[in-house]
Amino acid sequence: MQVKKILGAMVVLGLFFINATAQNNYHPKADKKLLKTIEQNFTDAAAQYKVLEKNLPADKFPKTYFPATGKYEFSNSGWWCSGFYPGTLLYLYQETKDTALYNEAMRILAVLKKEQFNTSTHDLGFMMYCSFGNANQIAPSPAYKEILLNSAKSLATRFNPAVGCIKSWDGKPNEYLVIIDNMMNLKLLFWATQASGDSSFYKIAVSHANTTMKNHFRADNSSYHVLNYNATTGAVQQKKTAQGFADESAWARGQAWGLYGYTETYRETKDKKYLDQANKIASFILNHPNFPADKIAYWDFNAPDIPDALRDASAAAIMASAFIELSGYVNKKTAKKYFATAEMILKNLSAEKYKAAAGTNGGFILQHGVGHMPNKTEIDVPLTYGDYYFVEAMLRYKNSTKK
Repeated sequence: MQVKKILGAMVVLGLFFINATAQNNYHPKADKKLLKTIEQNFTDAAAQYKVLEKNLPADKFPKTYFPATGKYEFSNSGWWCSGFYPGTLLYLYQETKDTALYNEAMRILAVLKKEQFNTSTHDLGFMMYCSFGNANQIAPSPAYKEILLNSAKSLATRFNPAVGCIKSWDGKPNEYLVIIDNMMNLKLLFWATQASGDSSFYKIAVSHANTTMKNHFRADNSSYHVLNYNATTGAVQQKKTAQGFADESAWARGQAWGLYGYTETYRETKDKKYLDQANKIASFILNHPNFPADKIAYWDFNAPDIPDALRDASAAAIMASAFIELSGYVNKKTAKKYFATAEMILKNLSAEKYKAAAGTNGGFILQHGVGHMPNKTEIDVPLTYGDYYFVEAMLRYKNSTKK
């Protein structure tokens, strides 16, 4: 693929981001200082990812880095985070025009390609759409389309009509486990219907969103992390929060997944009930007494040691990206609130506390993510998906404020 052709196709990707926030009459005014910071962030992030690339084994994907020991944790292509590294490279390439980033993305996509046939995971949206989907938006090709359609077919095999959801985790024979994160994988299915004309993908996505909306949320519009359904009857057997502080607590990244997922589902369906759900989740987040003034969420809204609890930069990045898009679908007053929240998050994530200094942090962009506190894994470290959504949020901010 010639670089000139690729650069020309970038206009399409830029318009994609603009259109994500062009549904109302609210036209946010850019903070010029923040825009300048974002431009520097893109440059710095590109340099960081070249550090990461140098330390990455040929057939592995980055998960995290431990500053205290200087050691990395990598994964194979089947890990749920595998799509974020190439996805981030492609986002950064769009902004920097640095072909070295694009070439590295192409190299690692070749390693990831086989996962299109993986039916053992619900995370093919994360894995394949955040990677091959981004590549296809930059330079559309029949090969990418085939990979993405095969990925959607693989994801669809995990759908159970009796439950109305895509199975997330494979548990015991009497368990059918569905996690809030799975809302993030529906975009692949929506895309597949658009690309193929096969409405079955769309119907599965809508069924999953409806069932999750019915069962996953509490009266205060916070969500559980995991629901255990009866695979035969579809009855809810158990509600819990595996990665949060307690079953009845509001795990921050889970709330972010829901906010983003229902915003995205509204975009794809234009069904107001999904917009209403996204607004309800937003209200929970913004009005919670434990949501910090700087908008960088504690790892759990009910963590017992607040205000000394760890923050989760990854949750904050996801929220920022979601709030920018959601600001395009609501009235002006609400839009201003959502956009201002995202703006504050981006300002604070760009500050020294969260953005790693050049050459540090193993090449990751953000510091202070929290992966799985109960398991004591990935605590206060960089996370590959934190970087991805931070870069995405900056792209959305830049494009939404264009005149």
